[in-house]
Amino acid sequence: MATTSSMFMYSLTVQPSTAITHAILGQFIGAGSKEQQILTATGSRLTLHRPEPTAGKISTIISHDVFGIIRAISAFRLAGSGKDFIIVGSDSGRITILEYQPAQNRFQRIHLETYGKSGVRRVIPGQYLATDPKGRACMVASVEKNKLVYVLNRDAQAELTISSPLEAHKPQSLLFALVGLDVGYDNPIFAALEVDYTESDQDPSGQAYTDIEKQLVYYELDLGLNHVLRKWADTVDRTANMLFQVPGGTDGPSGVLVCSEDNITYRHHNQDTFRVPIPRRKGPTEDPNRKRYITAGVMHKMRGAFFFLLQSGDGDLFKVTIQLVLNEQDEPTGEVGKLKIKYFDTVPLASQLCILKTGYLFIASENGDHQFYQFEKLGDDDDEPEFDSDSYPADNSVSYTPPYFQPRENINISLIENIDSMNPLMGCKVLNLTDDDAPQIYTICGTGARSSLRTLRHGLEVSEVVESELPHLPSAVWTTKLRRDDDYDAYIVLSFANGTLVLSIGETVEEVPDTGFLAPVSTLAVQLMGEDSLVQVHPRGIRHILANSKINEWAAPQHRSIVAAATNESQVAIALSSGELVYFEMDSDGSLQEYNERPSMRGTVTCLSLGPVPEGRQRSSFLAVGCDDSTVRILSLDPEETLASKSLQALTSAPSALLIMPMTDSSSGGSTLFLHIGLYSGVYLRTVLDEVTGELVDTRTRFLGPRPVKLSKVTVQEELAVLALSSRPWLGYTDQQTKGFMLTPLDNPPLEWGWNFSSEQCREGMVGIQGQSLKIFSVEKLSNNLLQESISLQYTPRSFVRHPEHPLFYVIEADNNVLAPATRTRLLNDAPTNGHTPTLPPEQFGYSRGRKHWASSIQIVDPISTKSVIYSIDLEDNEAAVSVAAVPFASQDDEAFLLVGTGKDMVISPRSFTCGFIHVYRFHNDGKELELIHKTQLEQPPLALLPFQGRLLAGVGSELYIFDLGMRQLLRKTKSPCSPRLITGLQTQGSRIVVSDIGESVTYAVYKFAENRLIPFADDTVARWTTATAMVDYETTAGGDKFGNLWLVRCPRKASDEADEEGAAHLLHERTFLQGTPARLELLVHFYAQDIPVALQKTALVAGGRELLVWAGIQGTIGILVPFVAREDVDFFQQLEGHLRTEDAPLAGRDHLIYRSYYAPVKGVIDGDLCERFMQLPRDKKQMIAGDMDRSVREVERKIQEARTKVAF
Repeated sequence: MATTSSMFMYSLTVQPSTAITHAILGQFIGAGSKEQQILTATGSRLTLHRPEPTAGKISTIISHDVFGIIRAISAFRLAGSGKDFIIVGSDSGRITILEYQPAQNRFQRIHLETYGKSGVRRVIPGQYLATDPKGRACMVASVEKNKLVYVLNRDAQAELTISSPLEAHKPQSLLFALVGLDVGYDNPIFAALEVDYTESDQDPSGQAYTDIEKQLVYYELDLGLNHVLRKWADTVDRTANMLFQVPGGTDGPSGVLVCSEDNITYRHHNQDTFRVPIPRRKGPTEDPNRKRYITAGVMHKMRGAFFFLLQSGDGDLFKVTIQLVLNEQDEPTGEVGKLKIKYFDTVPLASQLCILKTGYLFIASENGDHQFYQFEKLGDDDDEPEFDSDSYPADNSVSYTPPYFQPRENINISLIENIDSMNPLMGCKVLNLTDDDAPQIYTICGTGARSSLRTLRHGLEVSEVVESELPHLPSAVWTTKLRRDDDYDAYIVLSFANGTLVLSIGETVEEVPDTGFLAPVSTLAVQLMGEDSLVQVHPRGIRHILANSKINEWAAPQHRSIVAAATNESQVAIALSSGELVYFEMDSDGSLQEYNERPSMRGTVTCLSLGPVPEGRQRSSFLAVGCDDSTVRILSLDPEETLASKSLQALTSAPSALLIMPMTDSSSGGSTLFLHIGLYSGVYLRTVLDEVTGELVDTRTRFLGPRPVKLSKVTVQEELAVLALSSRPWLGYTDQQTKGFMLTPLDNPPLEWGWNFSSEQCREGMVGIQGQSLKIFSVEKLSNNLLQESISLQYTPRSFVRHPEHPLFYVIEADNNVLAPATRTRLLNDAPTNGHTPTLPPEQFGYSRGRKHWASSIQIVDPISTKSVIYSIDLEDNEAAVSVAAVPFASQDDEAFLLVGTGKDMVISPRSFTCGFIHVYRFHNDGKELELIHKTQLEQPPLALLPFQGRLLAGVGSELYIFDLGMRQLLRKTKSPCSPRLITGLQTQGSRIVVSDIGESVTYAVYKFAENRLIPFADDTVARWTTATAMVDYETTAGGDKFGNLWLVRCPRKASDEADEEGAAHLLHERTFLQGTPARLELLVHFYAQDIPVALQKTALVAGGRELLVWAGIQGTIGILVPFVAREDVDFFQQLEGHLRTEDAPLAGRDHLIYRSYYAPVKGVIDGDLCERFMQLPRDKKQMIAGDMDRSVREVERKIQEARTKVAF
């Protein structure tokens, strides 16, 4: 990294990419487990998912960032093995073989073999990957020329070995698809779709290109001679784009299905060719001549049978089967008789389909949420017409009448679960519309009718079990068992201002009269003591209820009451109003014995805590005492020094709650005793309590809210956790992967009190008091700490803007090659009325297609009260919305108007259009309705609109316009060429304007009001393809480009000062450089993020957090760049990053520094995602790195965790 940078940023991922590019099935856990797992690749992450059919959901086992571009993944199993291995093709120029280790919950790299240069290159293998179904070999290939085959085997120790690569190169050939053939135990064969372009390269007339042929080629690996030969080649349809393996050996005829435009063909070297067409949709709005391609598919083997599910570009699934010729005994001969195809169901367009053996279908959607379906039936007994190859010629050149089918609602599969995905993410804003203590993230994402506006909030999802009203306002609640060995709680104990109520837990919750609890007093604590006795602590004393219903009472001294209590299974500690502490222990006969001394605290005791009794011990060693003098004291409970002070911690405010409990700790590698402290000021502290000396070390703080913090111990996913209640409830738990401590708010209204709850219906729940209601709820998912609320939109969102005053969003949407509503209505009205045509939901079936047609609309979304679209306007005349802004015009007394830029008859590539417009809408009914005032025609679509000094700033083509509002149209005030090619974005502060160009980075311009001139004065030295920008300060701009880079550029101080001087003459006559502006911008920060940034914003993400840069990527990534304040922090994280690059090298073999410097050397950015990998290292590596940095492991982990928790989540 260039350490000379004057600015340093810490890069973190808040939400990783959700776009699944690859998905495979396998039994990766092994160890006799027959269940299948799904391995997905999203961006640079490998994620292992466990489908849970009984619960109807998919849970994440592990997610690992490989810091490289994953180009292909495949699973294979060695003969006789019980688990699958993973092969990864990446941009590292190496083949990587991984094994999942369930005991350590991590991927272990078994082999890493280098075969070429790094990077995604045409001639370096890694783009295509195919394995032999019997796990004997794999082929890794490049787009052009090179193919390598590796033989996979076992050595004498039964460890996996990999041979040297065997070459199967063919110069001047392009590869389109690659698959391993199922040939049983014959020599492995790989099938490839290839084009030889040798003649096209040498023929200037272009005739050779017209006559070019695509070939299906078989490459055979001769295991005896150990080399690869080209076994067979045959010409296939030139539009062929996919291959699917047909089962072979004893399961089927072997061979491949070749998918081409409008047809599917079965091919094999010793079989005849069979072809079936891809059926087309019927319907008055469908183009009967539009041909389909197969875009995804899967083959599934069952006992004695197999079938294919292939998906067309419309999302329709077709079931393809192969019928074999039977002999005289009605047994299959292995010779193919015919190929059959029929409509199955319709699902969202997938990048990958996976069929599980348990009868489930996983769809990794190309856009929008991923889906998990269950098979209801296999589509054999429905009325759908079946088309077979007997009716269609095998020769590609012979034409045929295409078959048609009527799409319908799904009958063969049913949806079980939606898995949230924000791919593609088209826009993002961080705003606090709900006046919470932390802002929300609002995003527009998805395509077509499956698009949505989503609200993201930091929190864990809560499943409510029951809620019931109570007769009075309770102050506290507890649950208790009746015996130590009971599985579930028996009582809920509620404390009111002047009474206690006991409820039984069973089929119904009802009051229990004779429990031994004292009813006319409020309760301070409830505890199961020993094996089967209960203790109730109340202000007047202690009530010990034995199993035989005998009751022992201890009364508080006269004129004194109990103000705080702490209990565990064998100890009770109470604090009196006089400041005295009274301590009890349970003796061998089950009665409570008071310790003879009553030490007095200096102030009033506000809270107490006793830790749980460790296994094999008689008592907890420590008592924590919080006083109103803002201190916490740790007192010893050892018999030799009972109630002796061990340590003291000063606090910023009086403690309101204390909790001593052990938790899993990543620093120690095991369990550590922690003291959790809640303050009246709303601050939460977590400090390590030394189990030998009683010292308090390594204190970490977090502000939870303005209300005093209450703490209680709960159980979530068989781990101890802390429920912390302030202005909203928070859960402190151990992260399942990093073992680090996480503190996350719950998606629940504020609770007055909370406690652990366990019953037959809800094994791991919590019970809480919310106002006058009793609530029982549970937290089931700890893997995702971002809550999503989704509001469906009509078309693909392009941009959105907030109302200047009200919490409303105005979303512009447009879909290309889709029929507009008016066109659809006209076609339906013109269609013959014979037969009923069902109206199918576009969310599932999509909109009707039409070349060069646009469907576009403006929608008003209320994300707060109605959480829905409240108003829509469809655009007509083939116009599509491209930009939007809410602009207050000074000429209209600062009244705000909604301005929408549109383009008419636009063609994306090559770019063309008829003209552009700016529509002006007036807000009505507090912004909930729009009225069109007028629209102004322009030469080009205006791709950028921005309010500027009471007028409108518009980027039209390469020119910048300033408009004012007129009666009939917008009035042009000035224009100036401010960009070399095409303006795509605008930012402003004062009179300064930052202009984003589609391919020429950013240009700084200034508006001189007196001269009415727009003058560019600084531009960039590098041509960046800008996709998003945000002004960080008056001179600095952050931006992202279409290659996945993030960067910050700054205007030199001298040029900035000159631009702000009075007058325009000195700028107009200043000498320019290389047809640009007089000054050049300086690059401060550069970082490769591997997702295309589409939104950037300078904001704070948490209550009281510093300002940072939030960026959103098109694949659903949300990341942050946090500026460093202290140089010592920069040095610390630079040193840590250097250690991790060597000690925890990326899994797929990519060099981390080169990866983050993909297009330009990384500058001024430390990769926080890599630094956080420290938490997952083995203990010995942690100690080695921490030792090299002259710090303890706990110190290093603390700095890593605080770097995130202080600014984000």
